Amino acid sequence: MSKFLVTGGMGLIGHNVVQRLEAKDHEVVIVDIMTNYGIIPQAELEYLLDERRKKIQTQDIYRTDISDAEAFDRVVDEHKPNVIVHMASFPRQKVVNANPAWGARVMMEGLINICESAKRHGVERVVYISSSMVYGDFADQVLEDAERNPIGQYGIMKLAGEDLVKDYHRRGCFDYCIVRPSAVYGPLDVEDRVVAKFMLAAMRGETLQVNGAEETLDFTYVDDAADGVVAAATRIMSANKTFNITKSHSVSLLEAAQLVLKTAGGGTLSVNDRDADFPSRGALNIDRARTILGFDPKVDVEQGFENYYNWLNQSPYWAEQLSK
Repeated sequence: MSKFLVTGGMGLIGHNVVQRLEAKDHEVVIVDIMTNYGIIPQAELEYLLDERRKKIQTQDIYRTDISDAEAFDRVVDEHKPNVIVHMASFPRQKVVNANPAWGARVMMEGLINICESAKRHGVERVVYISSSMVYGDFADQVLEDAERNPIGQYGIMKLAGEDLVKDYHRRGCFDYCIVRPSAVYGPLDVEDRVVAKFMLAAMRGETLQVNGAEETLDFTYVDDAADGVVAAATRIMSANKTFNITKSHSVSLLEAAQLVLKTAGGGTLSVNDRDADFPSRGALNIDRARTILGFDPKVDVEQGFENYYNWLNQSPYWAEQLSK
């Protein structure tokens, strides 16, 4: 049994990672500021946090800002984790664009605080959750060693974070593992993401805005993403390696929107020009994760979208919101 500190452990992927680590009898400490980033309705966030808490056991949950070096270091000093799984970040490009200085404090200064504490207190491994956005524009089956040309500040800072943890390893501070997920969705997600936006718009009978009909995403169900992160965090052979953790199947935004309309039984479509602030992306190659981690994503978009629709239908919060 090991002790894990999970930053962002109350997030969509994070709380599922905590649940899986606990199921393997690991001890888990959570650090999560639980912010709404100024864009998530506070009532929605509080509902989601309450529901996520029900899935985990640990009472060691610290509402600590990773940008506060002293406060974060006190948590690490108290608990002495073997592994830090770093999932706390600005969640996507839109949020960074709205406040790049705040984004930089969290994504860059926060990461340095984590690495410095890990070095100071003998943490064995830092697992850094990066993003497919580090590749920039890419076609299907991009490998982990492909050239990285991020477009936009979110991807640029995620890439800088990868290089930072590698440099701490180069200096003998700790081992690392880098995980690159893509377009994660599923129950207990916030509305402000593409699948959630599409689904809730369809359920309200509204128009789904498709920004670039041929633009594709490697949609990954949250359970599969969490399984991949836990495998990367716990397997000895994952040390000092980078892994794509996705479904490895590209679906166009138009296809995704059409599937949402079919699943929800309502709504209409409007096809617009692509958003130039976002790279054109395909599917990531996950052969390395399959071989080394035994990673085997199981949920395709048809099942995943249906699961998410069913959860929204059963959610008291969303039942109230959709009835307004």
